[in-house]
Amino acid sequence: MKENWLDFKAIKERVPLAQVLASYKVQLKRVNSESLKGNCPLPSHTSKSKDTFCVNETKNVWYCHSDSCKQNGKKAGGNVIDFVQAMENCSAYEAAKKLSEIYPESGESKKAAAPAGTKPDGSAAVVIPPNPTPVVEDNKPLAFTLKDIAYCDYLRQRGISEETAKKFGVGFFPGKGSMEGRVVIPINDENGALVAYAGRAIDGTEPKYKLPPGFHKSRVLYNRYAVKGDVVVLVEGFFDCMAVTSAGFPCVALMGRTLSDNQERLLSFKRIALMLDADEPGQAATKELVLRLAREHYVRIVHVTGQPDLMTPEEIKSALRLC
Repeated sequence: MKENWLDFKAIKERVPLAQVLASYKVQLKRVNSESLKGNCPLPSHTSKSKDTFCVNETKNVWYCHSDSCKQNGKKAGGNVIDFVQAMENCSAYEAAKKLSEIYPESGESKKAAAPAGTKPDGSAAVVIPPNPTPVVEDNKPLAFTLKDIAYCDYLRQRGISEETAKKFGVGFFPGKGSMEGRVVIPINDENGALVAYAGRAIDGTEPKYKLPPGFHKSRVLYNRYAVKGDVVVLVEGFFDCMAVTSAGFPCVALMGRTLSDNQERLLSFKRIALMLDADEPGQAATKELVLRLAREHYVRIVHVTGQPDLMTPEEIKSALRLC
C-alpha cells in the first residue's frame, strides 16, 4: 500500500547521521572538518578497543574497525538507517520508519530541539567536548518477561543443574526477537527489579554475549539482590556466580573485570573473597581490585587454576576453605 512505502534514499539523504548520533548520546571527537571518531556505541561491540567508531559527515556514513562488530567478515558500517537498525536490532524498514517519523520530509518536525553545537542547517548535531564524560542513567525495570524459557543440554554440559537454572531463571529462549535461540540470563537490580536479559550464544554466533541497547551493566552487580549478610564471593561472570552459589556460597558477579563506582557502592560487605579467573587479565584485575577494596573491606584472594564455572562444587569449597 502507498502509505506503507518509504523512500530509503530520501531518508538517507535527508537525515543527518550526526544528529541521530546525538539523540543516542554518542560523544565523538573531531578529527578534521568532515570526520569524527570515538568509542563504538553498538550493542555488538564487546571488545575493549577504543576510538574504533568513525563518522564521515560529508558522506553521512559510519563504520567500526573492531572485530567484534564485523558483519560477515567485513567491518560494520553504513548509512543512518544501518546505524539505527544496528542500535535497535530491528529491520531496515523499521529503522527507516522510525527515522521518517522523527525527521519527516515536510510539515512540523517531531524531533526535539537540536543539541547545542548544531549548525543552522542541522548538518552537525554532535556535541564534542574535549574530554567527554558519558551520561550513565539508571536502568529502568523491564515491562515484560520472556516466556517459555527452558532447561537445555548447554546448561547441563556446563554443570548447571536444573535446580540452579530454575533458581537463576536461566534457560534457552525459543521465541522471537534479539534473544532468539540464545540461553537467556535475567539481570535484576539491587532491589530485585528485572532490568535486562543477557543472551549467551550456543551455536558459535557472535557476539558470544548480547546485552540490550541502553542497558548499563556498570549500574548493576549480578545477583546482588539475592545476597544478604556481611560476606560475599566476587567473580567475573554469570556462570561463575551460578557455580559458586550452587556450591553453597553467597556470590555476586561483575559481568566483566572492571569495577565501577556504583558497583563498589553495592559491595556493602565486610568480607569479600576475590575469585577471578586464573588467566593473565583475571589476575591483573585481582591485583587492582585488592588495592581498591582493601581500603573499606577485609579482602582475601581465592587462588584457582582456571575459571570458577569450570570447577566442581567440591573444588570450589576447597578453594574457598584455603583462602
